[in-house]
Amino acid sequence: MQFKNSTERYGAVAQLLHWSIVVLIITQFVLASKAEPLSIGPAKIAVLAQHKSVGMTIFALAVLRLLWRLINPVPTLPAQTPRWQNLAAHFSHWALYALILVTPLLGWTMSSARNFPVSWFGLFTLPDLIQPDRAKYDLLHATHETCALTLGILAVLHAVAALKHHFFDRDNVLRRMLPVRLKTDRS
Repeated sequence: MQFKNSTERYGAVAQLLHWSIVVLIITQFVLASKAEPLSIGPAKIAVLAQHKSVGMTIFALAVLRLLWRLINPVPTLPAQTPRWQNLAAHFSHWALYALILVTPLLGWTMSSARNFPVSWFGLFTLPDLIQPDRAKYDLLHATHETCALTLGILAVLHAVAALKHHFFDRDNVLRRMLPVRLKTDRS
């Protein structure tokens, strides 16, 4: 497997970062749904601590992914891809990046506004971003949830589009991000 991207495929680094973020985002939704019904207490605090740690990990990996993308151009879309799909792909990728970066920052700021510490798996505690303020907490909490939901919807649409390319268009859009090579009629 190639380390860097080529014009045809994403390299091992981009694939590792992409799939790691995917797994961690799914983990976030599981942790959030696990915490939701719990009443405040040690169990809920433990789940939310995991949620915060995973969120900060996603943020760090997303920064690395963006830096890698800036120095390592992405493969081109198939020539037969309609212009509207090219525009939609570019918009959705940048929207995903924005949400993957903004959502954890909102969570961190929200925790700061409630004076709840954000630590990374108990190894170190991140500094508060703002002073405690219940009104700001409420606004940040609502915004964090909206961004997370929007991220989830956009991620599902992203996956559906990749599957559409693979099963209906029979091009290499999905295969270029997979570590294994799948065959199609045109490969």
